Amino acid sequence: MPTRRQCANAIRALAMDAIEQAQSGHPGAPLGMADMAEALWRHVFKHNPSNPRWPDRDRFVLSNGHASMLLYALLHLMGYDLPLEELINFRQWGARTAGHPERDLDLGIEMTTGPLGEGIASAVGMALAERMLAARYNTAEYTVVNHNTWVFLGDGCLMEGVSHEACSLAGTWGLGKLNALYDANGISIDGKIDAWFTEDVTLRFQAYGWQVIGPVDGHDAAALDAALAEALADTRRPGLIICRTHIGFGSPKVDSETSHGAPLGGDCVSATRAALGWHEPPFTIPEDIYAAWDARAKGQAAEDAWKDIYDRYRAAHPRLALEFTRRMRGELPENWDELAKSAIDQALEAKEVLATRVASRKTLEYLAPHLPELVGGSADLTGSVGTFTPTSQPLDCANHTGNYLFYGVREFGMSAIMNGLALHGGFIPYAGTFLSFVDQAKNALRLAALMRLRAVWVLTHDSIGVGEDGPTHQPVEQLGTMRLIPNFYVWRPCDSVETAVAWRCALECTDAPTALALSRQKTTFCTRSRQQVEDITRGGYVLRECQGQPEIILIATGSEVSLAVEAAEALSQEGRRARVVSMPCSAVFDAQDAAWQEHVLPANVRARLAIEASSADWWRKYVGLDGLVLGMERFGVSAPGPVVMEKFGFTVAHVLELAHRLINNLGPQRP
Repeated sequence: MPTRRQCANAIRALAMDAIEQAQSGHPGAPLGMADMAEALWRHVFKHNPSNPRWPDRDRFVLSNGHASMLLYALLHLMGYDLPLEELINFRQWGARTAGHPERDLDLGIEMTTGPLGEGIASAVGMALAERMLAARYNTAEYTVVNHNTWVFLGDGCLMEGVSHEACSLAGTWGLGKLNALYDANGISIDGKIDAWFTEDVTLRFQAYGWQVIGPVDGHDAAALDAALAEALADTRRPGLIICRTHIGFGSPKVDSETSHGAPLGGDCVSATRAALGWHEPPFTIPEDIYAAWDARAKGQAAEDAWKDIYDRYRAAHPRLALEFTRRMRGELPENWDELAKSAIDQALEAKEVLATRVASRKTLEYLAPHLPELVGGSADLTGSVGTFTPTSQPLDCANHTGNYLFYGVREFGMSAIMNGLALHGGFIPYAGTFLSFVDQAKNALRLAALMRLRAVWVLTHDSIGVGEDGPTHQPVEQLGTMRLIPNFYVWRPCDSVETAVAWRCALECTDAPTALALSRQKTTFCTRSRQQVEDITRGGYVLRECQGQPEIILIATGSEVSLAVEAAEALSQEGRRARVVSMPCSAVFDAQDAAWQEHVLPANVRARLAIEASSADWWRKYVGLDGLVLGMERFGVSAPGPVVMEKFGFTVAHVLELAHRLINNLGPQRP
């Protein structure tokens, strides 16, 4: 029977070999954290490598994602579907072993990590999801939700501000089933951290309301076992286990930044093997060590025991079981189509002149009672962004009931936690802030897109029309920035109907996040046919048609659509043929087939004017060299909203002036 150190050395060997093979990677952290990994994964962690999607598995997040070979070695050794060939192809094209972990539930990789701090922040969301599901579905006789969330993190994660935001909330929320093992090696890329990271981490986390254990020797199996047991015993407070480790453990580059982000080199690897007493050839693991690591039988037994409980639970509580299963599968209710259609019909029939943030709240008020998976929130702007509805219940931190989270002034932490809720499963998170503040959460939105999460950001006060609050609160470049994120849908609806459709599309989209950019100012209700309502789902559609071939196409979004409609009507009175295209979601429109795009924006109509009170550059691809964009080329100004819009040219008169210029320059268009 191999010793525990020998088992840990198998991780070290595979990590060194893969990084040398790739001539790229980060060997220091896997060498330093291998004993921590052995203590957690072989002796405490609840999982089934044969079914990585088991709902009641423990969750693991490698927040310091540069240590990816630690995770890949673990998954390979424990029996996940990650063959040795994948480790040999570490960091290569087509391999499932990317330089930083990329979410792959079939491999047991719960989350894409790399940007430091976001792993621990999203783990807070995962742990919260577990507690909220347990509160809803566990009964006096049956416990069907009962698992822990584990995090490995390093000094860099704790330097990042998002860790402060999220860990503070974890303590406030009493997430006692969240435990983090802190690899406190005192080294970062620039060297010893005592010149720039001197805070007392113990006092910091105790102030958050965490249980802090250690420091312990991160290479001592008995000390790690005792720390893990202590962490598990406290179910009221999240736990931080401070592990003193040596980066590059066993290598000549131990305790040096030189082991952090580059291969050790052949001679150094040989010396490390000798120091560790590891004499196997590269990528070779003795069978007895494989057997010691293999968790498939133990994991299957744990899942089978849970299934037995769940079968009895399902018989006793069929409605709860059906809802739990549906939510964990990410499926909407059976009557979803009817619900969504009714919400849209409600807006269509009411014909209200509303700010789209108000229209959004009304849609939520209709849908939320039927969607227990919705969990809302706001970054201290609840009343302004319209995310709280009559069925919203603030989180009760004592028993974790409720469906609404007051995140405080923490846009980044809020967004990372939303990602964690979505990653865990069973929830569709949505939360709001002002559009101009989304910059502070940008990287969390990017990770959501990378991971293809279903989460919805409600971003209000969407343009210079905000007015008196001035340029700090008037978004200009934010829409363009978000639209540039691959696999991310930005909807800027023009009225209550488009808003309801946007919500439907966001909730139905299971493989991409959504941002709703919503106005504070009222918008004009647009009359449509039933077919046009259906066309909204295609991202861009003809809202107002003219008789015959258009001479000019006016493209607009949000509150500026009404400007386009009014201008088109004025042009019609002059005998001109103007089409109005509303494009609430350009990413969805761009994904349509060529026939639809040609139908909406025929290539032979070159006179095109795009209108949006946002950065102008995004729209140039739709108007071409012959078209114009009425947009923003500078920051806004503090003044009443209507005055700001007028001063920057967002008036019917100015739209007509630009339209005349285009028509007169290009002349009539021919089929």
